[in-house]
Amino acid sequence: MLTFIANMSSPTIKIENATISQHKKVVLKQVLLEISEGAFVYFIGRTGSGKSSLIRTLYAAMPLTAGEIHICDTALSKLKKRHIHKLRRKLGIVFQDFKLLPDRNVHQNLAFVLRATGWRNKADRNARIDEVLALVGLEDKEKRFPQTLSGGEQQRLSIARALLNNPKVLLADEPTGNLDPITRWEIMEVLRNVNKQGTTVLMATHDFSIIQKYPGKTFKCEEGKVTEVILKNQNS
Repeated sequence: MLTFIANMSSPTIKIENATISQHKKVVLKQVLLEISEGAFVYFIGRTGSGKSSLIRTLYAAMPLTAGEIHICDTALSKLKKRHIHKLRRKLGIVFQDFKLLPDRNVHQNLAFVLRATGWRNKADRNARIDEVLALVGLEDKEKRFPQTLSGGEQQRLSIARALLNNPKVLLADEPTGNLDPITRWEIMEVLRNVNKQGTTVLMATHDFSIIQKYPGKTFKCEEGKVTEVILKNQNS
């Protein structure tokens, strides 16, 4: 079986003969994949094909059934539950449904994460919040509550939250799935800008138009396998 390499530098993610299961049903098997630092990678496939399960396994929300996955110098087969939080501090995670705290404003949503991850100095927290809000274009929304923001603004906030601890890898599971077409492109611009700053981005999506507009290495999850595909009009 071939091993696909998503870039030419050293891998930040290495998947070796991995089996991914959901509810005791195997959805992907014998996955061999290397993803290098700074890559932008898409996982595509139909609902139930395993792309979201693969993303969830990478941040240890689902157990690895067999094989090995190394991500950010962590072997998932040996990762104990009590140490999962240490891995996740190296990762940024963006969900389709935002998962924001509705009773806290934009600034407070971000400050909550920083306090929970060990940022004790208030001035340092505020400075980092200012940095990530500027990166996603929400610097003027600090006092707004999530329910008063548009869907695109809420997703920008979730991306800002994912970037707080300078993650090596950003995992995005259908981050544009609930957004209108114009907002979808705005979110993709944010993700591409994050990638240009050196963060490895892995994104699960079913929207081929995104990949054609914003080319990246693309892998298809289908019939239990992960294979590289070159879509029409996509530059490698």
